[in-house]
Amino acid sequence: MQQNLSHDIEQYILSRLSSETENFVSLRRKELAEMFECVPSQINYVLRSRFSPEQGYIIDSRRGEHGYIKIVKILCVTPEEKTKHIDDIIGEAISLKEAHKLLAILESRGFITQRERLIIEISLRHSDRIWEDTSILSRERMFAGLLKRMVKGLTQLNETEDE
Repeated sequence: MQQNLSHDIEQYILSRLSSETENFVSLRRKELAEMFECVPSQINYVLRSRFSPEQGYIIDSRRGEHGYIKIVKILCVTPEEKTKHIDDIIGEAISLKEAHKLLAILESRGFITQRERLIIEISLRHSDRIWEDTSILSRERMFAGLLKRMVKGLTQLNETEDE
């Protein structure tokens, strides 16, 4: 039941976003909770799990009586914007598990293809074996650097192929 409710809330927000002429929508948490007959924390859960920066969204929120939720779709049009976005979402360090999740999201957003995702995952898995004697933090920093270079390279390559 919880999963269906989360899906319904997500679909409602996505439909509102697609019907707007701008790349954002402003909503009221309380009104959404009333509409879906749920507690406001359910709305928070959907926002955190389905509208994160990795998934291409920024949430601006103000709580209280006149509070609102502003959901902004991150538009990455130029290669530079895509590169900056990749840097931001990967950060300085990333675990192998987080990298796999992120790659699936990047694939779903069209940054990389399924084939490219699989090649990167295999490369990271092999790198993990090579770096097994390294501390976890050092290994996660190496994963982040390698992942950034591979995704940025593929993004730039895909851009030149589209021209």
